[in-house]
Amino acid sequence: MAGSKRMSAAEKRSAILEIYHRTKQVYTEKEIVILATKAGVNGQTVADINQALVDDALVDKEKIGGSNYFFSFPGKKDFIKQQKYEETLASIEAAKVKINEANSKLADAKRGREEDENGERSKKLAKLAELSKKRKAAEAELESLKENDPQVLADLQKEFQLCKEAANRWTDNIFSCKSYLTKKRGMSSKEACRMLQITSEFDYPED
Repeated sequence: MAGSKRMSAAEKRSAILEIYHRTKQVYTEKEIVILATKAGVNGQTVADINQALVDDALVDKEKIGGSNYFFSFPGKKDFIKQQKYEETLASIEAAKVKINEANSKLADAKRGREEDENGERSKKLAKLAELSKKRKAAEAELESLKENDPQVLADLQKEFQLCKEAANRWTDNIFSCKSYLTKKRGMSSKEACRMLQITSEFDYPED
Protein backbone atom coordinates (compact mmCIF):
# COMPACT_ATOMS: atom_id res chain seq x y z
CA MET A 1 0.00 0.00 0.00
CA ALA A 2 1.47 3.34 -1.03
CA GLY A 3 2.86 5.42 1.79
CA SER A 4 2.71 2.57 4.32
CA LYS A 5 5.74 1.78 6.44
CA ARG A 6 7.85 -1.05 5.06
CA MET A 7 8.01 -4.05 7.36
CA SER A 8 11.34 -5.54 8.35
CA ALA A 9 12.02 -9.25 7.83
CA ALA A 10 11.53 -9.86 11.56
CA GLU A 11 8.22 -8.00 11.53
CA LYS A 12 7.02 -10.03 8.56
CA ARG A 13 7.89 -13.28 10.35
CA SER A 14 6.06 -12.13 13.47
CA ALA A 15 3.01 -11.09 11.45
CA ILE A 16 2.75 -14.47 9.74
CA LEU A 17 3.26 -16.39 12.99
CA GLU A 18 0.62 -14.21 14.64
CA ILE A 19 -1.91 -15.34 12.00
CA TYR A 20 -1.25 -19.00 12.79
CA HIS A 21 -1.26 -18.53 16.57
CA ARG A 22 -4.31 -16.27 16.68
CA THR A 23 -6.51 -18.39 14.42
CA LYS A 24 -5.11 -21.85 15.29
CA GLN A 25 -6.06 -23.00 11.81
CA VAL A 26 -4.42 -25.04 9.04
CA TYR A 27 -3.79 -23.18 5.75
CA THR A 28 -2.67 -23.81 2.22
CA GLU A 29 0.13 -21.61 0.91
CA LYS A 30 -2.37 -19.60 -1.14
CA GLU A 31 -4.51 -18.95 1.94
CA ILE A 32 -1.60 -17.82 4.12
CA VAL A 33 -0.41 -15.50 1.32
CA ILE A 34 -3.83 -13.83 1.22
CA LEU A 35 -4.07 -13.44 5.01
CA ALA A 36 -0.49 -12.21 5.38
CA THR A 37 -0.98 -9.68 2.60
CA LYS A 38 -4.04 -8.31 4.43
CA ALA A 39 -1.86 -8.05 7.55
CA GLY A 40 0.55 -5.78 5.69
CA VAL A 41 3.18 -8.25 4.48
CA ASN A 42 4.34 -7.83 0.89
CA GLY A 43 2.53 -10.63 -0.95
CA GLN A 44 5.56 -11.46 -3.08
CA THR A 45 7.62 -12.27 0.01
CA VAL A 46 5.08 -14.33 1.98
CA ALA A 47 5.89 -17.73 0.44
CA ASP A 48 9.62 -17.36 1.09
CA ILE A 49 9.13 -16.15 4.67
CA ASN A 50 6.63 -18.90 5.35
CA GLN A 51 9.14 -21.48 4.10
CA ALA A 52 11.85 -19.92 6.28
CA LEU A 53 9.57 -20.38 9.28
CA VAL A 54 9.16 -24.04 8.28
CA ASP A 55 12.95 -24.39 8.00
CA ASP A 56 13.32 -22.90 11.49
CA ALA A 57 10.75 -25.40 12.84
CA LEU A 58 8.38 -22.59 13.83
CA VAL A 59 5.75 -23.66 11.31
CA ASP A 60 4.80 -27.27 10.49
CA LYS A 61 4.25 -28.43 6.92
CA GLU A 62 2.30 -31.51 5.86
CA LYS A 63 1.68 -32.79 2.32
CA ILE A 64 -1.77 -34.29 1.86
CA GLY A 65 -2.63 -35.46 -1.64
CA GLY A 66 -1.24 -32.91 -4.02
CA SER A 67 -1.35 -29.95 -1.64
CA ASN A 68 0.88 -28.63 1.17
CA TYR A 69 -0.76 -27.55 4.41
CA PHE A 70 0.82 -25.27 7.01
CA PHE A 71 0.06 -24.77 10.70
CA SER A 72 1.66 -23.51 13.91
CA PHE A 73 0.07 -23.45 17.35
CA PRO A 74 0.95 -21.06 20.24
CA GLY A 75 2.81 -23.73 22.26
CA LYS A 76 5.24 -24.41 19.40
CA LYS A 77 7.72 -21.66 20.36
CA ASP A 78 7.72 -22.72 24.01
CA PHE A 79 8.40 -26.32 23.01
CA ILE A 80 11.35 -25.25 20.84
CA LYS A 81 12.77 -23.11 23.66
CA GLN A 82 12.54 -26.10 26.01
CA GLN A 83 14.34 -28.29 23.49
CA LYS A 84 17.15 -25.73 23.09
CA TYR A 85 17.44 -25.41 26.87
CA GLU A 86 17.78 -29.18 27.24
CA GLU A 87 20.38 -29.28 24.46
CA THR A 88 22.33 -26.54 26.25
CA LEU A 89 22.27 -28.48 29.52
CA ALA A 90 23.54 -31.57 27.67
CA SER A 91 26.41 -29.53 26.19
CA ILE A 92 27.29 -28.21 29.64
CA GLU A 93 27.37 -31.74 31.06
CA ALA A 94 29.66 -32.81 28.20
CA ALA A 95 32.00 -29.90 29.01
CA LYS A 96 32.06 -30.96 32.68
CA VAL A 97 33.05 -34.50 31.65
CA LYS A 98 35.96 -33.10 29.62
CA ILE A 99 37.09 -31.02 32.60
CA ASN A 100 36.91 -34.01 34.93
CA GLU A 101 38.97 -36.06 32.50
CA ALA A 102 41.57 -33.28 32.32
CA ASN A 103 41.68 -33.08 36.15
CA SER A 104 42.13 -36.85 36.40
CA LYS A 105 45.00 -36.84 33.92
CA LEU A 106 46.62 -33.90 35.70
CA ALA A 107 46.42 -35.83 38.97
CA ASP A 108 48.02 -38.87 37.33
CA ALA A 109 50.80 -36.72 35.90
CA LYS A 110 51.43 -35.07 39.27
CA ARG A 111 52.07 -38.44 40.94
CA GLY A 112 55.23 -38.86 38.87
CA ARG A 113 56.87 -35.75 40.29
CA GLU A 114 60.37 -37.16 40.65
CA GLU A 115 62.43 -36.80 37.49
CA ASP A 116 64.78 -39.47 36.23
CA GLU A 117 67.38 -39.55 33.49
CA ASN A 118 65.41 -41.74 31.05
CA GLY A 119 63.49 -39.14 29.07
CA GLU A 120 60.64 -38.69 31.54
CA ARG A 121 60.96 -34.89 31.36
CA SER A 122 60.02 -34.73 27.70
CA LYS A 123 57.05 -37.05 28.24
CA LYS A 124 55.71 -34.93 31.07
CA LEU A 125 56.21 -31.72 29.16
CA ALA A 126 54.24 -33.22 26.29
CA LYS A 127 51.51 -34.25 28.72
CA LEU A 128 51.38 -30.74 30.16
CA ALA A 129 51.01 -29.28 26.66
CA GLU A 130 48.23 -31.76 25.88
CA LEU A 131 46.37 -30.95 29.09
CA SER A 132 46.69 -27.21 28.49
CA LYS A 133 45.29 -27.65 24.99
CA LYS A 134 42.31 -29.65 26.28
CA ARG A 135 41.69 -27.08 29.00
CA LYS A 136 41.64 -24.25 26.45
CA ALA A 137 39.22 -26.23 24.25
CA ALA A 138 36.91 -26.79 27.20
CA GLU A 139 37.15 -23.09 28.12
CA ALA A 140 36.21 -22.14 24.55
CA GLU A 141 33.17 -24.41 24.77
CA LEU A 142 32.25 -22.88 28.10
CA GLU A 143 32.49 -19.38 26.59
CA SER A 144 29.94 -20.32 23.93
CA LEU A 145 27.52 -21.61 26.59
CA LYS A 146 27.92 -19.01 29.33
CA GLU A 147 24.74 -17.05 28.48
CA ASN A 148 22.42 -20.04 28.74
CA ASP A 149 22.50 -21.13 32.40
CA PRO A 150 24.38 -18.76 34.75
CA GLN A 151 24.13 -20.98 37.85
CA VAL A 152 25.35 -24.17 36.19
CA LEU A 153 28.10 -22.27 34.43
CA ALA A 154 29.18 -20.64 37.71
CA ASP A 155 29.71 -24.12 39.14
CA LEU A 156 31.54 -25.13 35.99
CA GLN A 157 33.80 -22.09 36.31
CA LYS A 158 34.87 -23.33 39.77
CA GLU A 159 35.87 -26.65 38.25
CA PHE A 160 37.90 -24.81 35.61
CA GLN A 161 39.70 -23.00 38.41
CA LEU A 162 40.65 -26.30 40.03
CA CYS A 163 41.93 -27.54 36.67
CA LYS A 164 44.01 -24.39 36.23
CA GLU A 165 45.48 -24.71 39.71
CA ALA A 166 46.50 -28.31 39.01
CA ALA A 167 48.20 -27.24 35.78
CA ASN A 168 50.01 -24.47 37.68
CA ARG A 169 51.27 -26.96 40.27
CA TRP A 170 52.61 -29.16 37.50
CA THR A 171 54.39 -26.16 36.01
CA ASP A 172 55.85 -25.52 39.48
CA ASN A 173 57.39 -29.01 39.31
CA ILE A 174 59.16 -28.17 36.07
CA PHE A 175 60.50 -24.90 37.46
CA SER A 176 61.69 -26.79 40.57
CA CYS A 177 63.66 -29.13 38.33
CA LYS A 178 65.20 -26.16 36.55
CA SER A 179 66.14 -24.55 39.87
CA TYR A 180 67.77 -27.81 41.03
CA LEU A 181 69.85 -28.07 37.86
CA THR A 182 71.07 -24.47 38.04
CA LYS A 183 71.67 -24.25 41.81
CA LYS A 184 72.74 -27.79 42.69
CA ARG A 185 74.28 -28.99 39.44
CA GLY A 186 75.83 -25.70 38.43
CA MET A 187 74.18 -25.55 35.01
CA SER A 188 73.41 -22.29 33.28
CA SER A 189 69.76 -21.38 32.75
CA LYS A 190 70.15 -22.08 29.02
CA GLU A 191 71.66 -25.53 29.67
CA ALA A 192 68.91 -26.40 32.13
CA CYS A 193 66.22 -25.36 29.64
CA ARG A 194 67.83 -27.50 26.97
CA MET A 195 67.94 -30.54 29.27
CA LEU A 196 64.32 -30.02 30.31
CA GLN A 197 63.40 -29.44 26.66
CA ILE A 198 61.74 -26.09 27.37
CA THR A 199 62.37 -22.63 25.96
CA SER A 200 63.16 -19.44 27.84
CA GLU A 201 59.54 -18.37 27.20
CA PHE A 202 58.14 -21.39 29.10
CA ASP A 203 55.66 -20.13 31.70
CA TYR A 204 52.43 -20.93 33.50
CA PRO A 205 49.33 -21.60 31.33
CA GLU A 206 47.55 -18.39 30.43
CA ASP A 207 44.16 -17.64 31.99
